[in-house]
Amino acid sequence: MAKEAMFTLKLEADLRDQFMAEAEAVHRPASQIVRDFMRDFVRQRQEAREHDAWFRAQVEQGLRESDDPSVARIPHEQVKADWHLQRAELLKRALRLANED
Repeated sequence: MAKEAMFTLKLEADLRDQFMAEAEAVHRPASQIVRDFMRDFVRQRQEAREHDAWFRAQVEQGLRESDDPSVARIPHEQVKADWHLQRAELLKRALRLANED
């Protein structure tokens, strides 16, 4: 187990009382709930940073490819035709589902 450290924070008395009451209502120590909140926050921030790094890499790759004449291009007409085909299929599915209700 990792070495424990104290963590002190200031908050409004009403908020503290409400939090303690809710922790008691779910039969959990308030300190455990705070640790869970902190772990969730850390995990969410790490995931957000990882996603941001991935997204930036994708954009940079796209920019490099857009300047590279050897990269195969998909004609706009093909993209538009594919989109119309996908849209028609989705509309058919939506109508079929609506008629099932």
